Amino acid sequence: MDTHTFFVHLLLILIVSRLLAELAVRFQAPAVIGELTAGVILGPSLLGWIEPTTTIQLLAEIGIILLLFKVGIETDIRRLINAGRQSLIVAMGGFFMPLLSGFALSYWIFNLGGLVSLFIGGTLTATSIGITIRVLSDLKRQHEKEGEVVLGAAVLDDVMGVILLAILYEFSISGGVSVTNVGKVLTFIMLFFLFAPIAAKLISVMIRRFDDYSTTPGLIPIMIISLVLFFAWLAHVVGAPELLGGFAAGLALSRRFFLPFGMALHNDRKFAGRIEVQMNPIVYIFSPIFFVTVGLSLSLREIDWSSPFIWSFALSFFIIAVAAKFFGAMLINAGIRQRVAIGLAMVPRGEVGLIFAELGRSTNIFDIEVYAGMIIVITLTTLLSPFALKWFYMHYFEQSSSACDQYPANGPLTR
Repeated sequence: MDTHTFFVHLLLILIVSRLLAELAVRFQAPAVIGELTAGVILGPSLLGWIEPTTTIQLLAEIGIILLLFKVGIETDIRRLINAGRQSLIVAMGGFFMPLLSGFALSYWIFNLGGLVSLFIGGTLTATSIGITIRVLSDLKRQHEKEGEVVLGAAVLDDVMGVILLAILYEFSISGGVSVTNVGKVLTFIMLFFLFAPIAAKLISVMIRRFDDYSTTPGLIPIMIISLVLFFAWLAHVVGAPELLGGFAAGLALSRRFFLPFGMALHNDRKFAGRIEVQMNPIVYIFSPIFFVTVGLSLSLREIDWSSPFIWSFALSFFIIAVAAKFFGAMLINAGIRQRVAIGLAMVPRGEVGLIFAELGRSTNIFDIEVYAGMIIVITLTTLLSPFALKWFYMHYFEQSSSACDQYPANGPLTR
């Protein structure tokens, strides 16, 4: 591709994705839906102006690593400790039920291979904490009992999802299930939790010291991106996906991170906040490229829409995707309306689900029809759940405070 052609393509990706993201938010839909639609419009599905070339895919890879960095830096580990048993129940039920039911449906009903079925089940485990937080904040319910349970469970889902993603990546590289590779990935994660906080503390002290004496701007984002790239390279060296390194770097630099076993790591919260603020514009430039690339990789014209497979596949897994997230919520001791609200809030797959699906496509685990079916499921859960949650609160929580179910006196939600 000529340089000037690439510049025009990149310009279109950034501008169209931004415009459609703004339009999606105007209609109270997640911005990621607009960015995904931009890829569908610009790609082979509609206009055919842009193809996912190697250069664009490389920028998308940077985008996904930085996106996982943002997920990591926003992860509140203390919330996992304080959320209590109810969040743990919701998270475990909402993680293992989609994984097992998605695998079973793929393997025994649709007769797909074991590795494909694992990837499908893994894709269904995700919960988009960003979309969930946005909806609950708009409804001013993030500090209510059910809001705290959802946020704690969503954080747990993110952490378990990234670990599962690393394991599935190992399976895709080796071409099959390997206990040895699972052990290697889990060993890397364990070592990270032991040593990354110490390394991040030392690095952050060095960056802060240099920043005090630096006479040129931009030291913090340059050093942090260098750290993210180093963690991504290190993840690849040990056999994990590079994006796990981005998540690891973000988690280690989070102002809310602490050493396990009660040994507090007293980060400079103000400086950690500066890192997050200065990195956000870079993340917001690169992450839309990833979502647009997902749309570019989806050639809707190649799909036989008259085939009953695509419709039965998408509908079946959409039902599984919704019902399985309600499973954990129904297990906790709360009023039925609170449990329904928690279940609805856990449904959106969003960017995390797209990361799973794209990894399945890029490693040739998913064929075009399976990939398209998963994109349909992710899009529907991401798009419909916020509207359903808002409608539910409007009809069952805002009519009058007396109409709300109260938590049982003998079994309140624990924090």
